[in-house]
Amino acid sequence: MKSLLPWLFLGVLLSGCSSAYYGAMEKIGFAKRDILVDRVEAAQGAQEEAKAQFASALEAFLAVAKVDGGELKAKYDQLNSQLKDCESRASDVHNRIAAIDDVAQALFDEWGNELALYHSVELRAQSQRQLGATRQRYAQLMTAMRAAAARMEPILVSFRDQVLFLKHNLNAQALRSLDSTSRALRGDIANLIRDMEKSIREADAFIREMKSVQ
Repeated sequence: MKSLLPWLFLGVLLSGCSSAYYGAMEKIGFAKRDILVDRVEAAQGAQEEAKAQFASALEAFLAVAKVDGGELKAKYDQLNSQLKDCESRASDVHNRIAAIDDVAQALFDEWGNELALYHSVELRAQSQRQLGATRQRYAQLMTAMRAAAARMEPILVSFRDQVLFLKHNLNAQALRSLDSTSRALRGDIANLIRDMEKSIREADAFIREMKSVQ
């Protein structure tokens, strides 16, 4: 598949009108199917990065729970930076999932509308079956991606609370209160990573199927 990277600026210029963007891309040789596969690959990469970032944030959080009071300010700054990075990664994942759904719906609408253009009943039926199978596979992909993405916000809420608490309680006593939260976060992030990995596998399978059809 051709690389879409040189044309990303076009998406920014036409972001207010998806149909105009997809029309412009098709004129230069990029079909909606190409854009869909490219966006799934990008979302897959974003989820890999989010998974790594949340794991890194957990390590920083656990390190804070063990630190002496005199080192707390530096550890707070480190944890706050990790929180900001997690928020950025989470936002990127959500945005990429939305971009995937936008082009997928445009592709499915076009595909469905063009079924009426077939003269061959057999080819129309074959294309309709392919459309149904692709819709079903896509629904599985979106379910996995959205389930993984949904796990991020509760973790971020917990991180925000603890970072704010540390900000106003920079003393050794505050650290002891983090122990129970760190255990809960360890489990939450383990579940998030498991769901992210499932979503990434679904993306791999979807990409392979789309490319094999091409």
